[in-house]
Amino acid sequence: MYLSYNSDRGVERAENQDKIVAGFIADEIALAVVCDGMGGAASGSVASGIAANEIYTRVTEGYREGMSGEEVKELMISAVMQANAIVYQKSREDIEKNGMGTTCVAAFVIGKTAYILNVGDSRAYLMNDSGITQITKDHTYVNMLYEHGEITFEEMQTHRMKNIITRAVGVDDVVEPDTYEISETGNFALFLCTDGLYNYCHPQIIYESVFNKNLDKGVSDLIEYCNACGGKDNISAAVIAN
Repeated sequence: MYLSYNSDRGVERAENQDKIVAGFIADEIALAVVCDGMGGAASGSVASGIAANEIYTRVTEGYREGMSGEEVKELMISAVMQANAIVYQKSREDIEKNGMGTTCVAAFVIGKTAYILNVGDSRAYLMNDSGITQITKDHTYVNMLYEHGEITFEEMQTHRMKNIITRAVGVDDVVEPDTYEISETGNFALFLCTDGLYNYCHPQIIYESVFNKNLDKGVSDLIEYCNACGGKDNISAAVIAN
């Protein structure tokens, strides 16, 4: 199993409000958490930092060998709920941080099985010999319009409200994450990223840069590509390959 991750401020942003916490729990068990914070006065980085660290810590400390798939997903959901409560409380204690929040996408890979969780518009992609597939669903206003048949896929890409998310960690007192379970037999990789990366990189570019390649170089190359294309946002990615 291999793991690589990197984050960059980008060209235009004054600070990096993305946060990645990732590591190995055992030889064939790895966890990566990627968060994209939002909020003024550095509040976004506060929210993403709290959420990423809290989720990673609670999942790694709560995991026990032999847990069922449902138990693993419940552990991840519980970790996000706790992170949400902490961020929400801190936003209420400090008026400058009121309304702060963060997206979250996490992948917990145990051997050939991956458990994925997301809130907001940070994404997880599955890569294998057949290609690349987006696993998570964006919690955005435009994606909701698209699913209801009110706009086309093409219109969704340039819609003036494409950056409005409908779910985030810490904005409300409760949060509803989506969870996914994937089992593979051959080589595969889970690629997690913030919108600062996928807004510039077509999935095929991600696939050709990362799958069956040097992961550190692949992630760095993608960040460099995003910055060369304008780098208007923070850029973050993590990949777990097995």
